[in-house]
Amino acid sequence: MILDDLMQKNGLSRYRLAVTAGIPHATLNDICSGKTKLERCSAETVYKLAKTLGVSMEQLTESGIRKTQREHSYEYGLPDYLQHDLDTYKEGLKTHSPLLDCYWGELYGSINMAEISDGLITPEHADYLRQKFLWRNKSA
Repeated sequence: MILDDLMQKNGLSRYRLAVTAGIPHATLNDICSGKTKLERCSAETVYKLAKTLGVSMEQLTESGIRKTQREHSYEYGLPDYLQHDLDTYKEGLKTHSPLLDCYWGELYGSINMAEISDGLITPEHADYLRQKFLWRNKSA
């Protein structure tokens, strides 16, 4: 369960999480044991847990978890050339590289090659990468 993983990552016991988040220990025990689904908890409870664990509320919900896992899988384990170009582009964004337009072009070509020429990623996968990295300023 993601809650247990996040508690372990943050070095928190159930008791410490409940106290720090300001929710009843019994409520947290019910969530962790599966007696109560997190998606059925009040928004306030989910917010307090998310804030204490340093994640978004969506990441604590089941659909959020699936989306996060899908997005993570869309950005890693790519064909070598595409992974290289994506990582280079991300680094260029972080460092405000003067070569960012070149990295953009390389990434654009690699996404198209992986999708169209090589058939190594699906159109949905390619669209996700394009929307997140290439067209990110266009939709704003």
